[in-house]
Amino acid sequence: MTDALGWRRKFGVIAPSTNTIVEPDFSRMTVPGVTAHFSRIHIRDQNMAGDAGMERLLAQIREEIGAACERVMTCEPDYMVMGMSAETFWGGVEGNRQFVRQINDLTGLQVATGAEACERALNLYGCRRIGVVTPYQPVGDENVVTFFTEIGFDVVAIKGLRCPTAVSIAHVTTDELRAALLEVDSADVDALVQCGTNLSMVGLADEAERWLGKPVIAINAATWWMALRDNGINEKVYGAGGLLRDH
Repeated sequence: MTDALGWRRKFGVIAPSTNTIVEPDFSRMTVPGVTAHFSRIHIRDQNMAGDAGMERLLAQIREEIGAACERVMTCEPDYMVMGMSAETFWGGVEGNRQFVRQINDLTGLQVATGAEACERALNLYGCRRIGVVTPYQPVGDENVVTFFTEIGFDVVAIKGLRCPTAVSIAHVTTDELRAALLEVDSADVDALVQCGTNLSMVGLADEAERWLGKPVIAINAATWWMALRDNGINEKVYGAGGLLRDH
């Protein structure tokens, strides 16, 4: 039997319990016949002030992710999507590969990660020099730079917003994000990348591409684009940037 609403694909999505942005973002970018089914990782201590705080947050994710995958598999999804990004950058290229293998082993399914989605998008655009905006602490930014450097990109500038808690990431305003984009942009930058699935950047990225004249890759849009295209779903989605509109 075919699912009444997810008759083309059902995506299982893993996200932290503190994340209030990625689920509505994925909903706004959906297309007919595709449904997203969320399983939440229980974050008991959302304090992410300083490097130690961010490390504690990731430790909770690692402890809970197996159970979250087990829960979402009960709806029999066709494909997995990561509604979190820091862990997909952690440890550089090898760290990402290990993470993907972990999800494959737990679910038997392919998985879209924010890190790989950004890599694919940048290669599609032929960009090599990038500016990056994150909500992370310094240790998070270091892992992001390591990942992009190892896959052949030059991180010209990075702006970590140093959000003090996991929930507070979603409180960053459009004005603050616009200022961060302008801070990491320059004539030497080919594209801008935003990490952190709880930052609300999808709509702003779409606008920023017009006034900056270069790709602005919002991680939620890139991850959703990867998931759709991996599954042969090629509809255009408007209002979420050039990736989903033109590719």
